[in-house]
Amino acid sequence: MKPSQLLFVALAALTVDASPMIQERQAGAFDSPPYFPSPKGGWVADWSSAYSKAHALVSQMTLAEKVNITTTVGWSMGKCVGNTGPVDRLGFPSICAQDGPLGIRFADLITAFPAGITTGATWDEDLIYARARAMGEEAKAKGVHVLLGPAVGPLGRAPQGGRNWEGFGSDPYLQGVAAHHAVKGIQDAGTQATIKHYIGNEQEHFRGDGWNHNTVSANIDDRTLHEVYLWPFSEAVRAGVAAVMCSYNTINGTYGCSNSKLLNGVLKDELGFQGYVMADWLAQRSGVEDMLSGLDQTQPGDGESWANGKSLWGDQLSRAVLNSSVPVDRLNDAVTRIVAAWYQLGQDKNYPPVSFSSWTTNDTDVLYKGANMGPIVKVNDHVDVRANHAEVARAVARDGITLLKNNGNILPLSQKDKIRVFGSDAGGNPNGGNSCPDRGCNSGVLGMGWGSGTADYYPDIETPIAAISQRARDVESILKDQVTADVTTMAGAKDARCLVFISSDAGEAYITVEGNQGDRNDIHAWHGGDDLVLGVANACKNTIVVMHTVGPIIVEKWVDHPNVKAIVNAHLPGREAGQSLAQVLFGDVSPSGHLPYTMGKRLEDWGAAVQLITTGTGRIDQEYKEKLNVDYKWFDANNITPRYEFGFGLSYTSFKYSRPSIRQLQRPSRLPPTPPKRGSTPTYPTNIPAASEVAWPKDITTRIPKYIYPYLENPEDVKVGKYPYPAGYSTTPKPAPAAGGAQGGNPALWDVIYEVSFNVKNTGKMTGKAVPQLYLEFPKSVEAPVRQLRGFKKIQLKRGEEQKVTLQLTRKDISTWDVTLQNWVVPQGDFVVRIGESSRKFVITCSTRGGCDEERGQHRD
Repeated sequence: MKPSQLLFVALAALTVDASPMIQERQAGAFDSPPYFPSPKGGWVADWSSAYSKAHALVSQMTLAEKVNITTTVGWSMGKCVGNTGPVDRLGFPSICAQDGPLGIRFADLITAFPAGITTGATWDEDLIYARARAMGEEAKAKGVHVLLGPAVGPLGRAPQGGRNWEGFGSDPYLQGVAAHHAVKGIQDAGTQATIKHYIGNEQEHFRGDGWNHNTVSANIDDRTLHEVYLWPFSEAVRAGVAAVMCSYNTINGTYGCSNSKLLNGVLKDELGFQGYVMADWLAQRSGVEDMLSGLDQTQPGDGESWANGKSLWGDQLSRAVLNSSVPVDRLNDAVTRIVAAWYQLGQDKNYPPVSFSSWTTNDTDVLYKGANMGPIVKVNDHVDVRANHAEVARAVARDGITLLKNNGNILPLSQKDKIRVFGSDAGGNPNGGNSCPDRGCNSGVLGMGWGSGTADYYPDIETPIAAISQRARDVESILKDQVTADVTTMAGAKDARCLVFISSDAGEAYITVEGNQGDRNDIHAWHGGDDLVLGVANACKNTIVVMHTVGPIIVEKWVDHPNVKAIVNAHLPGREAGQSLAQVLFGDVSPSGHLPYTMGKRLEDWGAAVQLITTGTGRIDQEYKEKLNVDYKWFDANNITPRYEFGFGLSYTSFKYSRPSIRQLQRPSRLPPTPPKRGSTPTYPTNIPAASEVAWPKDITTRIPKYIYPYLENPEDVKVGKYPYPAGYSTTPKPAPAAGGAQGGNPALWDVIYEVSFNVKNTGKMTGKAVPQLYLEFPKSVEAPVRQLRGFKKIQLKRGEEQKVTLQLTRKDISTWDVTLQNWVVPQGDFVVRIGESSRKFVITCSTRGGCDEERGQHRD
């Protein structure tokens, strides 16, 4: 839609003919078709008890109470970044939603966990779950009902993307596994998880927030949507995720929170999502249309700008229900979804109260901080929720560390080595760990990117230089990034091991750091890192580069320098930047991280289609021309040699693969069987409520400015009228999609079709962790990427130990999305399975028709 057409003036006055505002769209090759009505939740057996309880509660609510729960009360008008209005008389609390994907934002005495990208680099399902479980436990202990994470969008299509580091890597299968276990971990702790950002939010420039009408339209074809960008979201839904956050940007010309096809058709109908859709903060773009299109909750309540007290819902939603433009049935489903999620997570019993304020570190403050008024109340109780979670954070940071080069086995280091350390990234922020709001700077060791996906509590971070100094006897350092005479002199010390620390940062667009507006301007090291490496390497024969980075960086200026003996990618370690690294550098453990993205030799290697769009006005079309070939698949399809391929990672030990076999467990039909019949959904009276339900209560004698209320001055004056609904609007439910049937889709999609087994033996000299990876090549009968990740397993093996590994291929793993049939189809022909240590180094090849062969270290190129 044209930005000027997005405001639904019909909310306020039905006398305005709004038909052109709803139906007219800008012409484009990619347009999102309408899909109405919004499917109701409650038909999945796993949610039946929660929906039954929610139905009983919602049946007692007034219109004002329902509007309160769907609208939320406004920015900084509660303790959390998002707060619903409570229904005190029925025992339903104000629901607290709080960032974020690596820990609790704006709170003290919490753990700043390693970022998602570091977690993805572990390739360890158990650690992914453990980190998420710890995050969920901390959130619950602080009184947070809804944790705004994990993030799987952006996927990482563009290597410069500012928020790629919040997710788990640039492959949908890896992201999907991580999403599934992260949702399970958070919700097993009793906290609602929120999978975000749905969908196509792949760059920060022109992302469309803050009512910015210059917005990128992610133009994605249907097959690519399903096989790439939707894949991890479907895994989160399969795990029972409570909330999905719709994104700022447009998808195929329609804003994410107004996109009926994606919210109603794909998410709620095809994927069987039972929770609720919340808007990213100020991502709501209309009143009636967004509600009809599947949005269930707007955040933070304000509509067009921050903290102005004006909502596109609130009293306007009350009006819309009274005048019939929003069917009562649709509002009831939205409220029921929100309340059901509260019951589903057991939050109705003994849930801790919110014990912190997002807006002040003081113990007491005014109740309504955004309006700077109200009684003085206790807002911060300083509840320490960290428990033993530093150990979990350290394990994730350590096992994500990826060794990229180790010539002459220069690593591990010895405590007797003469060690010289260079670069500001090895030290602390000289102004203090929390001196930059939302981590909006790159000073000292880089533990996370910047923006809303960060955690503030950072005073106890241990720096690399501190940890290294504790381990070695002879350590000297110059923690600056300029190549000066004292740097080259120190680097030239005889027999020195020179550690050079470099970094590359990124974040959210509302903060610009060193000229980077969220997205990275380029993907080289910051602060002249290339020059620092060369300056040290020219003087030091044993140079070791350690990098903390949000994603791939270009290392071509120095990677082949004869004195650069080792390269260590430590990703973003959160609070555990010191000991996690020292344990690997000094050989306490063997490095076991593997790249969750490709490192190319130049930015252009990723293809022209994924380069950032940084100019334009209005609808800025960005066609996803690379289609399925994202990251390593693009390199494979175009025969481009990367510097380090996706999945690559070295170890201090070695592994041998043997005894491969492949077994077919069942013969799949071309199409999945008919999905099971859906259960019933809650029903309510559909008559319009009495206008008195949204009249101003007499006991509200003081109206708080900027607080979002549901009440109307003269509700009895609102009349039912003829409303100009969006094109394609219908109240007749569509037939259940063949690809649906359960949370995540047709349950038959997860039937195991093949099992691939093999043995892995540690043939080296120390305990280590192997990460066997399975890549699938589809039959020639179907157009598909050269190969795709379809399985992995992290295993620890002692010296000489051997273990059998079995990886499974499901129906969905071997299917492609048919855009005509709107279903998953198993293609005819022979599938080839490659087992190896990266996306380009294979040691076993299996065929579904011809069995398995062992290979001998196929070359990575």
